[in-house]
Amino acid sequence: MDGTGRAVPPEPSEGGYRDDGSLAREAWALPLEEAFLEAFLRDLFENHWSGIRFGPMIQGAAYEWKCPGAPKRISLFDGYLTVMFGNGGHFHLCIGENRGSTANPTGPALRAHRRPSRAEIFRGFDREAKPLAWGFEMWNGKGENGLTVFFPSPFLNDDDTLADPPDFSRLATWRAVSARWLGRGPEALDEEGKGFAGSGH
Repeated sequence: MDGTGRAVPPEPSEGGYRDDGSLAREAWALPLEEAFLEAFLRDLFENHWSGIRFGPMIQGAAYEWKCPGAPKRISLFDGYLTVMFGNGGHFHLCIGENRGSTANPTGPALRAHRRPSRAEIFRGFDREAKPLAWGFEMWNGKGENGLTVFFPSPFLNDDDTLADPPDFSRLATWRAVSARWLGRGPEALDEEGKGFAGSGH
């Protein structure tokens, strides 16, 4: 992290289509400090809530929920970030050290299991190695996915139907997040894809 609190731009991992059928990606690792993750997630859910889709993602299951509205409150307590949507529910996400209470402390093994082990901003590619998806993911200490956030896609409308033609103005969240947290400017590459229908997905 640099002196402004932003992530220092790391080099992306290699892209390219994977032989096992999974979406290839390039990823930029983020700092795992609680203060950084709180600031980053507050930015996502306070400033970009209207377009993102979010939820846990594991092999065999993917959850892509819409925010029911702007969060009513975002708070941090004992390592857990809580995002409250009022009548739309809420979620808790461990982003730091969960110590528990004096009467019921969290043991070392459970503490290590809950805290983040990896957090990254990603750009996913189609079979033609063109950008198809943009977002953020975080995993706990055992490598289990706790949160995946998909940024608005130029290939999908607000109601999640396919956009034809693509609306590349919907890259605004990706470009804002990429600029603020990675120090990256807009890239022409992001407008080279054909979307889900045109890529065989």
